Amino acid sequence: MRLGGRLAAAIEILDDIDRRYRPAADALRDWGLSHRFAGSKDRAAIGNIVYDALRRKRSAGWIFQEETPRALAFGALLLQGECTPDMLNAALAEDSFAPPPLSSDEIARIADHPLDAAPDGVRAESPEWCEPLLKRTWGDDWVAEAAALSERPPLDMRTNTLRATRDQVAKALASAGALPCDLAPQGLRVPAIEGQGRHPNVQSEQAFRDGWFEVQDEGSQIVAELTDATSGMQVLDFCAGAGGKSLAMSAAMGNTGQIHAFDADRKRLAPIIDRLKRAGCRNVQAVADEAALAPFEGRLDLVVVDAPCTGAGTWRRRPDAKWRLGEKQLEQRQAEQAEILAKAARFVRPGGRLAYITCSVFAEENEDQVRAFIEANPAFRPVDHEALWERHFPGKAARAKIDRATGIALSPHRTATDGFHFAALERV
Repeated sequence: MRLGGRLAAAIEILDDIDRRYRPAADALRDWGLSHRFAGSKDRAAIGNIVYDALRRKRSAGWIFQEETPRALAFGALLLQGECTPDMLNAALAEDSFAPPPLSSDEIARIADHPLDAAPDGVRAESPEWCEPLLKRTWGDDWVAEAAALSERPPLDMRTNTLRATRDQVAKALASAGALPCDLAPQGLRVPAIEGQGRHPNVQSEQAFRDGWFEVQDEGSQIVAELTDATSGMQVLDFCAGAGGKSLAMSAAMGNTGQIHAFDADRKRLAPIIDRLKRAGCRNVQAVADEAALAPFEGRLDLVVVDAPCTGAGTWRRRPDAKWRLGEKQLEQRQAEQAEILAKAARFVRPGGRLAYITCSVFAEENEDQVRAFIEANPAFRPVDHEALWERHFPGKAARAKIDRATGIALSPHRTATDGFHFAALERV
């Protein structure tokens, strides 16, 4: 397929997403199943256009003055700097499968609406209702912070030190362009995709099958590091999901102690079994029944709550979720977070620690929840988060947004990671 055919396919998929209000991954998968003639490179290029269109939806809507699937797809190519209107029209003229080229009216609108003249919310690529939330969280930096959530993400991996060293994994993945992460001590990174390329399928490598590494965003690795899970601890991962942080803590603990990986959703927990076997984690026990945790009340050294949240910190990877998110969902997540924190706190022993994590950038899910929990639970007090960060990442305090009392915030703009919030509270 040439560019015109790929662009036409992207428009079709964006229309499907809009009409059926469905996740982009589902729409792309279904398109691929019904167009089996498209090769893997074509599918990757089409996916890039679709995801770029969703990441830059407001910018594309601004330069075209409309948010149709056509405007978003064309806008994705123009805003990524891959071509000019004239170059794009020249390429489409040679392709019988291409959509109609840019009209003189569209070209005029693009010229009359440069992005540097757009309102802040457009340059931030933010849903309008989220603008006050982002302003509250990031202050004067909110546009740059929000815009960074619309960039293409890298591919990050965490070395499983139970099986290999980072140098060994880097050597095994040298052909993929993997280099050490800037902050995470066991992290490796393949840079973000350029043009219409695609990330290497690192999970097909023998090193992955041998359990040498896991695919995990550097931000997720950093917050797992900040939990301070150490040898011999008794740990509860209260919202374990597929187990990414449980596996990271297991390696940090050297397969000693015990990690109880619990999730109320059995389907989310299911993948952890195969991951534990591959990684060689012997100190992690998957728990699907909350009643089975009763004997551990007041007895555990560390309880980690990777809370359900809006996922606003993952918008680089899931840009479609940004446009499906609404205020009611935020309110629902806040209620769930408060309830889960109250439940999880019961298991922390005196002198133990409760770690609260979200992949959100909204203060309503982060600092507000920490303050409310401390107010309702005077037996808990925050650790000194500035000292915690400095101990793990000395000399790099400027990289994160740190509040001594309410926690540590990561973001694509500051730490070049997904957006995360981490807070640690000690039971007095």
